[in-house]
Amino acid sequence: MTAWIDLIPAALALPATFCCAYLALLTCLSWQLPSQGRSSRTLCFDIIVPAHNEEAGITRTISSLQAIDWPADRLRIVVVADNCSDTTAAVARKAGAHVLERQDAKLRGKGYALAHAFACSLQDGFASAVVVVDADAEVSSNLLEAFASRIEHGAKAIQAHYGILNPWSSWRTQLITIAKGAFHVVRSRARERLGLSCGIRGNGWCVTHALLREAPYRYYSLTEDVEYGIALGLAGHRVVFAGEANANADMASNETTARSQRERWEKGRFQLVRASTSRLLIAAWQHRSLICLDLAFDLLVPPLSYLASNIVLLGMAALLLKLFIPSATFWLFWSAGCAVALLIHVLRGWYLSGIGIRGLAALVHVPGFILWRIWLLLGLKAKTVEWVRTDREKH
Repeated sequence: MTAWIDLIPAALALPATFCCAYLALLTCLSWQLPSQGRSSRTLCFDIIVPAHNEEAGITRTISSLQAIDWPADRLRIVVVADNCSDTTAAVARKAGAHVLERQDAKLRGKGYALAHAFACSLQDGFASAVVVVDADAEVSSNLLEAFASRIEHGAKAIQAHYGILNPWSSWRTQLITIAKGAFHVVRSRARERLGLSCGIRGNGWCVTHALLREAPYRYYSLTEDVEYGIALGLAGHRVVFAGEANANADMASNETTARSQRERWEKGRFQLVRASTSRLLIAAWQHRSLICLDLAFDLLVPPLSYLASNIVLLGMAALLLKLFIPSATFWLFWSAGCAVALLIHVLRGWYLSGIGIRGLAALVHVPGFILWRIWLLLGLKAKTVEWVRTDREKH
């Protein structure tokens, strides 16, 4: 009977142990990457900005892109005004961008906007690579230098650090800043060191025209960026991490906006896990591909809030069982070990996020944030792929 009861904490410990061991490995490998050499500054880029009703903030983004340290005759800023009902196109033209206007009542979404822009870029032949920057983002001046230097060393797909513009808007954005430090910096540094793919994260990424021809962009789901990164991995290509450059965007600071945004992300994530995990694992086995294996692990490791919930449930189960079975003390220590591994990962993310000591205060909101995330998970609705514009922060 005791053996059967022990299966309860064992079942809870299995996912927690796998995830925490994986994150502990990545954390240990997250020290500073070596600097990249300078480029010849001869490559031409099309910077694609997909925009849906972004008249209020598109000028700020274009101004940031115009400040990039790169020869002006070797870059174009291309705004895709996609199914807009406002003056996004006119405002973008006035700000100095090339504008592609697209209207399609059925094929709606960021993926369709990007596919249209990529096709136009390939057709006119000005650029040798495309860069994707969100319409609410600001970029570092070294963005194209970071991409070009890696392309000249053989890279075909690159992801810059995707950070937060408004970390101090609320405790919520402070937590997201710390989480992105773990998700985008800690893990990406480790993957770069191991020669794996850091994946595509939606904002601040670059692919060469040669790769677009080899692996066309045909992804239109709620997580079209991650899906394309997986497709590249299945095709044998890794996404290189350029951590010295960044593309920072606004994050929702109020509960209403955050709930809508998070619901879309969660739906997209679960759809992608179901659709892609088995394909990646099969490809990893058939082709002995560590890139595909790690991309599968990336999908299998849940958001930190869910992982923390798993560890708490393990600890609670062990505590209850200890009242009847003394041997359950083992599982209490096991859950504590998982908790320590997760905490170290989070603290490493906090340190690399640059938010400082003041940002640690946001961690007191973690229990409430976890409960909020679980509540959203239980209430997810039917999927949608329509481009729903997130309300922007006021600056």
